[in-house]
Amino acid sequence: MRRTALTAAAILPLLALPLLALPAGAQSLGGQTLGGQPLLSAPTCPAPKVATRLTQPLARTAARLRAGETVVIVAIGSSSTAGAGASTPEGSYPSRLQALLRERFPQADITVLNRGVNGQDAPEMLARFDTDVAAAQPTLVIWQAGVNALFRDNGLSTAEGQLREAIARVRAIHADLLLVDPQYSPRVLADADTAPMIRMIDTIAAEQGVGVYHRFALMREWHETAGMPFESFLWKDGFHMNDWSYNCLARDLGRAMIANIDSQQRSADMTSPKAAASAAAGAGGAVPASIAAPTATLAP
Repeated sequence: MRRTALTAAAILPLLALPLLALPAGAQSLGGQTLGGQPLLSAPTCPAPKVATRLTQPLARTAARLRAGETVVIVAIGSSSTAGAGASTPEGSYPSRLQALLRERFPQADITVLNRGVNGQDAPEMLARFDTDVAAAQPTLVIWQAGVNALFRDNGLSTAEGQLREAIARVRAIHADLLLVDPQYSPRVLADADTAPMIRMIDTIAAEQGVGVYHRFALMREWHETAGMPFESFLWKDGFHMNDWSYNCLARDLGRAMIANIDSQQRSADMTSPKAAASAAAGAGGAVPASIAAPTATLAP
């Protein structure tokens, strides 16, 4: 852990992370209720100019939704997963994400389990993995990575091995995995290990074929491009998120997940036997026997 401020050289690699443009004038939730309006069209978080994209397919999640099967998502992490800074438990990002996904897929059985515990880091998360994650038989695990490691001695040097173990354990239970990097706040920015930590998460994820949701980049855009002061999207401690930012995080993450899932379902529709048969018939061609609908076999 190094508490010195980031130098210009250290911060430059962070500027290469994907950015989301949030229009100026974004408002705090104030007295509005999160459940009182459709999350996909709520006015508090205007659609970004550049949409977030997940680089890896959520294949199992898309397949289960397509098949009409139950989808269980486990969000594991520390206080910013638990919802520290939110006015109610329903204001945490896992709760908001569940509401948004259920709105988009109203016929689906989708549950997002919040397994955030204040103050924890990868060692504690790995220690409770079997009971808090594997036992739920999740379709998708959203793993918050790297935040509290910044504030521990040797946090950066041990984080890589712990992240690799987390990836291996999620794969062993045959679940999709999505990593979430640290939040953008003065305390995180003041630690010189922040840039190396974010690079490490991206490097390991790319090597292992795992998607990363760049929370740091999203929140940096609120501050640097939209001109929002930290106090507008952070709790009074200047570190944790608040109702507005948890909701906007969930909405942006949800949009990225929905786009990923919809893309896979469209691809599945195009490559299904039924679609291939329709295409062949429409083109006036013969339908291959391998994809033609089976005919009844009459008894002798």
